[in-house]
Amino acid sequence: MSFAGRPRLSGMTIERDLHTTFRGPVYLPGDQAYNAARATFSGALDQRPAVIAEAVSAADVQAAVVAAREHGLPFAVQATGHGTHVPADGGLLLKTSLMAEVLVDPDRRIARVGPGARMGDIVAAAAPFGLAPIAGSNPTVGVAGFTLGGGFGPLSRRHGFAADSLRRADVVTAGGERLTVTARRHPDLFWALRGGGGSFAVVTGLEIALHEVPVVYAGTATFARERAADVLAFYREWEQPAELSTSLALSGDTLTLRSLYAGTAEDAQRALQPLRYVTGPALAEDMREGRYADARVPGTAPRHFHLLERLDDAVIATVAGSPANAIEVRRWGGAMAAAGPDAGPVGHRDVPFSVTVDGSSEAAAPIAPHATGGSFLNFLHDTTRTRSAYTEANYARLQDIKRAYDPDNALALGHAIAPSRAAERRRAA
Repeated sequence: MSFAGRPRLSGMTIERDLHTTFRGPVYLPGDQAYNAARATFSGALDQRPAVIAEAVSAADVQAAVVAAREHGLPFAVQATGHGTHVPADGGLLLKTSLMAEVLVDPDRRIARVGPGARMGDIVAAAAPFGLAPIAGSNPTVGVAGFTLGGGFGPLSRRHGFAADSLRRADVVTAGGERLTVTARRHPDLFWALRGGGGSFAVVTGLEIALHEVPVVYAGTATFARERAADVLAFYREWEQPAELSTSLALSGDTLTLRSLYAGTAEDAQRALQPLRYVTGPALAEDMREGRYADARVPGTAPRHFHLLERLDDAVIATVAGSPANAIEVRRWGGAMAAAGPDAGPVGHRDVPFSVTVDGSSEAAAPIAPHATGGSFLNFLHDTTRTRSAYTEANYARLQDIKRAYDPDNALALGHAIAPSRAAERRRAA
């Protein structure tokens, strides 16, 4: 967060002020723990914050937000570092990784989690009760960033996005106010948090609905790549039950079916039978029935991500012949597309297909002419394209909510949504 006209003070001055209100550790450049604390998950950003503060409580989060505002510093939040796309150079970097508590209420089918919790933590805590959250393929991703950015996983066709499962959020606003946000309390902010990203408030705790998933049938089956075009042509027309999540990934000489069925092996094999008739016998297969917590369904690194209305012949030919390290076609839909009118702003729910490319820009470029131009926030690295993750109507509403809760655009690093201006609101009216 930055405020024009306010002098920026030294990191040592900020550290001194924080120590009067902040219980967690605080690091300055040169401190032994500074380099480890400033690191991101991928290591791609060499960020140099003026000060790093590791919160241990909601009061710490509030103190950090207030200190950054008072000193006119850029402000950024980092739990696991997976979603860090813009360096917090010269700013205050708030770390929430020490606030990683996970409490499961099996009777209410709710998990209460801290902002530093990882998806693997909540999956493991819910498993003994036959419950599961909406989680992706990487257990080290932070729950807060995953949920606020939409949150897609193999249970999403059955139960929607992770953002759809958000029931409550405790936050600190850009002005330093602590709020509890639900569908009834601050409903506009609650709507924005369910897919609008982290630029509306700083999360200090989430309450997330868990889903009954006593057993799944999941894994991979690998086939010769030469069958890819025929399999993809069938895949584009195939109607899958909501319990089944599938994708087709091509890498090297192979085509791999990745799937998870929320149910028994018998039901899953029946649901997969039409596709397996087209694929023919597998070269290798590792699909099994078991707990959701033990399922292993890999994903393709989303270096490039496209949404598509259809898989026409040109797309299929491009995918089948792609030189990318890996390219994956996925069917969306199901509960994601069937959300009610109160659903959050997770964008482009009605688009049925995606293509994910782990490869160079040149390898991904042939897909772009066939894509919608939209994106999905969790899979979007380019912060200049944040708007593409939403419909125009939802983006305009997000800007109005941003103006109400953060008119100075204090939470501006990363996938930030700029507040609407008064003149724009008058023209819209």
